[in-house]
Amino acid sequence: MPTILITGTSRGLGLEFVRQYANDGWRVLACARAPEAAGELQEVAARSQHRATVHALDVTDHAQIESLARQLEGVPIDVLLNSAGVMGREAFADKGLGVQRFGATDYADWEYTLRVNVFGPMKLAEAFVDHVARSSQKKIVTLTSMLGSMGQNTIGGLYAYRSSKAAANSIMKSMAIDLQRRGIIALPLHPGWVRTEIGGPRGELDVPTSVTGVRKVIASLTPGSAGRFLQWDGRELPW
Repeated sequence: MPTILITGTSRGLGLEFVRQYANDGWRVLACARAPEAAGELQEVAARSQHRATVHALDVTDHAQIESLARQLEGVPIDVLLNSAGVMGREAFADKGLGVQRFGATDYADWEYTLRVNVFGPMKLAEAFVDHVARSSQKKIVTLTSMLGSMGQNTIGGLYAYRSSKAAANSIMKSMAIDLQRRGIIALPLHPGWVRTEIGGPRGELDVPTSVTGVRKVIASLTPGSAGRFLQWDGRELPW
């Protein structure tokens, strides 16, 4: 039975990843910041016949990440999936390109966005690299965004979110190079514009479609995929 550790599983994409992987017979380590408040996640885990277990994890709390890594010492993790992410205090779904506009920067909020979207995946990878290296599949995937692409930025704005996703892309590219000697495949992956709390109701994809596509991409990864910037349907995006 392969094992996947997923962050940000209380709702949206993360929750659907738990549901789909557990239904397919995977052991799922579902991490959420406040499991006691994640009723739907708890229900999915309860119906999974013990395949999915819920773990308290705030990706900005490095001590908590290290503690969970110690608790899971010796457990091979085939896929480490960094799904947790934030856009910031204001939602694109509510304000569109009015969010994070030039001249109205909330630097504290920007710092928090970086802690979740960049430092979180980096710390998770450092804490669980031995678990991943011990597995059969050896994959580290961070959900990022096409909004982190320099080549596709033609409308500006969204400074905090864009910069956090560009940084996430960059760390995954370096990670792909640094971890290849251990046989680990690392890369950023864009799930598409999805109808979630972040993406809003005008998104092009529903959550199950996005997750199904991302899972197909993850399943098809080879050493040659490491460090590429892919999206939910397998196509490559410009940096």
